[in-house]
Amino acid sequence: MAASDGDPACREENPHRSKAYAGIGSRGTPPGVMAVIESVAAAFARRGCVLRTGASPGADQAFYRGARAGEGAVELYLPWPGFEADAWADADPARVRVMPRPTPRAYELAARFHPGWAEVAEDQRHLLARDTHQVLGADLASPASLVACWTPDGSIDGAGEGADGTRQALRIAHHWGIVVFNLARADHLRALTQAATG
Repeated sequence: MAASDGDPACREENPHRSKAYAGIGSRGTPPGVMAVIESVAAAFARRGCVLRTGASPGADQAFYRGARAGEGAVELYLPWPGFEADAWADADPARVRVMPRPTPRAYELAARFHPGWAEVAEDQRHLLARDTHQVLGADLASPASLVACWTPDGSIDGAGEGADGTRQALRIAHHWGIVVFNLARADHLRALTQAATG
């Protein structure tokens, strides 16, 4: 499905898709884009969409701030307990579900989708396994309704340059046929903003 094919937010026509979306991206996301991310995440939250993100600086934290501002539900996936705790220390347990570490199965899937897993350092493996949950949920069987992200190169399938964790999540999303909106692309930015506010 192309980014312009109607409103993809929180769709439930496909029983294998959840009401959650993944909000992820580069730690180097520009401030102007982060402002848009916060606005979009707040709008999705008000419509009942559940945010899945990972608490990394940059795009993840912008999605989190927006979802909290919209009083929405958040699934926060961490690579290890206490990761970036200052960014979510005020989390309301009634709205924010924190998964403190990836499951063993998440590491198996991460290894499958990462082309250089054997050379990846242990702390990076934790981060990459966390990315698997952002796309597929806590049970790794509930694919997100969509992935919203920002990467420098506008990738939608994980190819090319950019943050390794975001590329990993996009590879997984591509494999599962999940629509990706990369806000580095002007048409995706327009479409996602319209979907969130329409």
